[in-house]
Formats: sequence, structure tokens, C-alpha cells
Amino acid sequence: MRASDAEREAVVEQLREASVDGRLTLSELTERTEAAYLAATHAELAQITADLPQGGAPRPYPAGAPTSRASGKSRRWYVAVMGDTKRRGKWRVDQEIGAVAVMGDVTIDLREAEVRSNEIEIVATAVMGDVKIIVPDGVDVDLSGVAVMGDKKVDVLEAPSGQNVPVIRIRAYALMGDVKVVGDSRAEPIRRAWFAWSDWLLERRTEARQDLREQLRAVRHDLHRAHHDILREHREEIRQFRRGSRHMPPYPPDPPVPPRG
Repeated sequence: MRASDAEREAVVEQLREASVDGRLTLSELTERTEAAYLAATHAELAQITADLPQGGAPRPYPAGAPTSRASGKSRRWYVAVMGDTKRRGKWRVDQEIGAVAVMGDVTIDLREAEVRSNEIEIVATAVMGDVKIIVPDGVDVDLSGVAVMGDKKVDVLEAPSGQNVPVIRIRAYALMGDVKVVGDSRAEPIRRAWFAWSDWLLERRTEARQDLREQLRAVRHDLHRAHHDILREHREEIRQFRRGSRHMPPYPPDPPVPPRG
């Protein structure tokens, strides 16, 4: 039987709760969330959560208890002064993260981290240094802050809008330094477990991206055709002007450029 949107959202919520319980890393949560949104049948949804509790599992926080983001009183710091600091592998994120690089490098890899909420907050400061944050592709990255004679940028394949995916909020302050957020496809790969649904997920992901490329190609074709028609009408107006029209028509503007896939 085919799955409904409500059933997909229910599975996504189950995955989020499993992540809060420490059963999924951020990378696993993101990948399974993508699989849930791409699932077409009940059987495929069941495969995604086959190794997770089906409800009623104990939670690390009582219902309604404030998360670390709500309290906002603690922060875990990673500092590099004329040196390197790296945090990667298995670790727990249950509070705000602070990263400071002064003439040094700080690398924070969140892919194998266990997260305790749907949002991760990071304050990154780079003074003549670099802060690099590695996240799974498919998360939503909210990067804000200021760069003075430096750079702050995001290179992540983010999820389509409207999906309930993990959110990484980063406040970046760069002074002659760089704060970079890179996705899994731009970083050294990590070891992943292979599940029964992994094959069809790769196929669906490829099909979805191919559909997006075809849609963008069709949009570009329509824009070029519309621009060609406008130019043809403009040339006809010029010919009429040369034959005795009193007003020279303005030259048409360039067509809008669609986003690249």
C-alpha cells in the first residue's frame, strides 16, 4: 500500500525521537529522514524504522523538559591558538558549541555526533584562522554573522524546503579568517552501515535529482524561447520605426537566469 504524507511525517518524528534517545547519529538521522520523504510504500517506511523502538521508548528528558538550547546557559568550547583542534567521530551534542580559532584551525565534524534536539547552535570565531564545520548533506544550515577581510560560506546540499530536517544554526565572526560549513560530499567520507533500504534510497535520490535537472532544463528552454519571441517582436518594431514610426522602442531586458541544479 502506498504511503501518505502524514505517515511519512510520523516516521520522521519517530526518527527524531530516536535521535534524542541517542539511537541515531546526525548522519543516520539525516539519511533516514531523506529516505522517509522518498519512501513510496508502507513497506519501505517500515524498513527505515525496523531497528528502532515502535513507540513508548524511554526518553532522556521528561516530556516538556527544556532542552539545552532553551536554557542557553552552557557552551562547550573548542579553541585553537596558533595550533589545531579537531572534534570528530562519536560524541554527544547536548549543549551549544563554541569554536575559536586564533591563527589556528578548528574542525568540528558533526556527522557521527549524537544530537539531543532538532537544532544545533554553534558560535564560530575566526581571527586570522579557520573554523571548518562538517555536516551531513540534507540538513538545513542557517549561517549568520559578520566577516571582515575574511569569509563565511556554506557548501552543503540542503534538503528541499518544507521538510522537517535537523537545523544547524551558526553565528560566524571572521576577522581576516574563514568560517566554512561543508557537506558530507565535500569532506573525507566516513564509514556508514548498509541497510536493506540503502539501494532503493540511492535510486530514488538519483531519480529526484534527475527530475530536478529536467525541470530546470525545461525552465531555461521556456525562458530562451520567450526571449527569442521578444527579440523578434523588437526587430519588427524597429523595422516599422524605420518605415516612419515616430518612437524608437526600448531594447528588451535580458531574460532571468534560473538557478543551477
